[in-house]
Amino acid sequence: MRYRQCDIFGWEPDTTYDFVFFGFWLSHVPLSRFAAFWDLLRTALAPGGTVFFVDNHVHVDSSARHHLSDPGRVTQRRELNNGRAFEIVKVFHEPEGLAARLEPLGWRGDYRMTANFFVYGSATLAR
Repeated sequence: MRYRQCDIFGWEPDTTYDFVFFGFWLSHVPLSRFAAFWDLLRTALAPGGTVFFVDNHVHVDSSARHHLSDPGRVTQRRELNNGRAFEIVKVFHEPEGLAARLEPLGWRGDYRMTANFFVYGSATLAR
């Protein structure tokens, strides 16, 4: 096993993988980079491979009080315990919206939500 620290938007895989998992990351991908991110996954995935992800679903009880969000916005103000605050990318996805974005990019998948807090899914390249 090897660990690498890199900018995911600049990384180029040097091998392919049968399975790619990412957790609580997709919501931090700006919509302007969504297609490029999935193109990167295409490059990293071995033939017949699968992508699986889990992320936040927007829900009134799913965020800390100082992580208020507006589902129509693509950024969110995050305040740390030490008082420092940052504006971060936070795009909440719905299963239907993911299917609509990914199918034209050549992906087919099964995207679902839990009752309250999570959206998750698996995707493979349509052949």
